[in-house]
Amino acid sequence: MQAIELKPGKLTLSQIKNLLDNNQKIAIITTAWSDIKASEQLVNDIIQQNKTVYGINTGFGLLANTKIETKDLAELQRKILLSHAAGTGELLPDTIVQLSLLLKINSLARGYSGVRPLIIETLIKFYNAGIYPCIPAKGSVGASGDLAPLAHLCLPLIGEGNVRYQGNIISGQEALKVIDQEPLTLAPKEGLALINGTQISTALAIFHLLKAKQLLNAAINIGALSVDAASGSIKPFDEKIHAIRGQRGQIEVAKMLRNLLNDSAILAAHQNCGKIQDPYCLRCQPQVMGACLDNLQHAENILTIEANAVSDNPLVFANEKEILSGGNFHAEPVAQIADLLAIAISEIGALSERRIALLIDPHFNNGLPAFLVPNPGINSGFMMAHVTAAALASANKSLAHPFSVDSIPTSANQEDHVSMATYAAWRLKDIIDNVQTILAIELLAACQGIELRRPLKSSAMLEKIISLVRQYVAFWQEDRYFSPDIHAAKELIDQELLV
Repeated sequence: MQAIELKPGKLTLSQIKNLLDNNQKIAIITTAWSDIKASEQLVNDIIQQNKTVYGINTGFGLLANTKIETKDLAELQRKILLSHAAGTGELLPDTIVQLSLLLKINSLARGYSGVRPLIIETLIKFYNAGIYPCIPAKGSVGASGDLAPLAHLCLPLIGEGNVRYQGNIISGQEALKVIDQEPLTLAPKEGLALINGTQISTALAIFHLLKAKQLLNAAINIGALSVDAASGSIKPFDEKIHAIRGQRGQIEVAKMLRNLLNDSAILAAHQNCGKIQDPYCLRCQPQVMGACLDNLQHAENILTIEANAVSDNPLVFANEKEILSGGNFHAEPVAQIADLLAIAISEIGALSERRIALLIDPHFNNGLPAFLVPNPGINSGFMMAHVTAAALASANKSLAHPFSVDSIPTSANQEDHVSMATYAAWRLKDIIDNVQTILAIELLAACQGIELRRPLKSSAMLEKIISLVRQYVAFWQEDRYFSPDIHAAKELIDQELLV
C-alpha cells in the first residue's frame, strides 16, 4: 500500500479518520525536512556557543535554573524519558496510541522542536509497522503537556518500555529489531521535545469526537423512528419554525427529521387526530440535537487546530535564530472541549432515555401496550431495559461534571495550574458507551412500537432500518433474554449501519 504523504500542520479530521479506518502507512513530504534540519542546527549552535537555554542544557521544572554540563546532555535526555514514564492503570487502546504517534509525528515535523530527522523517521517506522508503545491511561494532569503518557510513548526509541505488536506485548528492544533500528542516543532537547505536548489528550478527544459524531447521526435516525412509534407529529420540524430562530444545527436536524419521516403512512393516518402537542423529547429534537451538532462542529474546529499544533517547549525558531520558552503544552483548549463533548454526548443519551420512557408508557404512547409487549402483566417487555437506560443516563450526569475547572499544583508549585485534559478526554469513553447502550435500547423500542402499529408502515428510509434490525433481533412477542438483543443493536450503531 502506498504511503500517504503528510504535510505537517495540515491534518484534517477526515484525513485522520481515513488513516485510522484503513491503517494506511504515512510519510512526510520532502519539503518539510529542511525546516526540521534547520531547527536541529540551531540547537547545535547553542551548545557550541555554550549559551544557557532552558530545555537544552538546563534541568526541568523547578530545576530550570540548574546548568547541565555538555558531557551530560545525552544522559539528561535519556533520564527525562525514564523518570517521567510514571503512568499507571490500564493500557490505552492501540487506536489511541496509533493516533498519538500520528499527532506527535505531525507536530515534530513542523520544524519548531529542534529534533533530528532520525527521531521522526523512527516514529514513522513504528507507526507504519503497527508498533504501539504501551501507555498506562493514568498519570497526566495535562500540563506541562501529557508528560507521563508521552514518555511511555517514546521509551521504545531508546530501547526501554514495552509495545504491542501484532497483538502481543514485546520489549522496546524487540520493537527496534522489528524495524531494524538500534536504540537511539538522544541529542540535546530531544527528550524534552518528545515528552512535552498535548498529543495524548488530543488523540483521546479526537477519537471520542469521531464516536460522538457517529452517535449523533444514529440518534437522529432513531429519534425519527420514535416519532412514528409514538404516533408523534412532524409539524414541529417545519422549516419555518427553525429558520426564524437561525441556529444552524437546529435547522439541519429538523431537515434531517423531515427527510426521514417523509411519506410515512403512520404520520398520514393521524393527521387529524386532535392531539395538540407532543412531549419535548419528540418535539424538541431539533433544538437539543441541533445544539449538540453545533458543539461537535466547534469541537472539531478546536481539535483540528490542536492536532496540528506545536505544543512542546521550548520552541525553536530557526529563521529568527531564537529559542523561546512559553506554555503551549498547557492543554486547556483540549480540556474545555472534552468537557463540552461530555455535556453534548450526555444530552444525546438524556433525550433518548426520555423517548424510551414515553414509548413504554400507555399514558403517552398513543395506543401501544404497556412496556411494548403483547399481554403485559405476564410479560414485562421493555420495563427493565428502560431501567438500564435510566441508570446509564443518570451515571452520565456525574461523568459530565467538568474536569477543566479542577486544578492541582505539581512540580513544587512551578506548574501551579493544570488542565486535567487527559482524564477529561479519557472519561468520554464511559459516556459514549452509556449513550450507545441507551440508543440501542431506544432503537429496539422504536422498532417494536412501529411494528405494533401494523399494517401501517413508516417511511421507506425508516422501514429500511427496521428491516436491518430484524435481521439481528426478532420482534418481542413475549419475554426472553434481553441483554443479547441490546448488544446486537449496539453493534449496528457501532458499525454505522443506521443510514
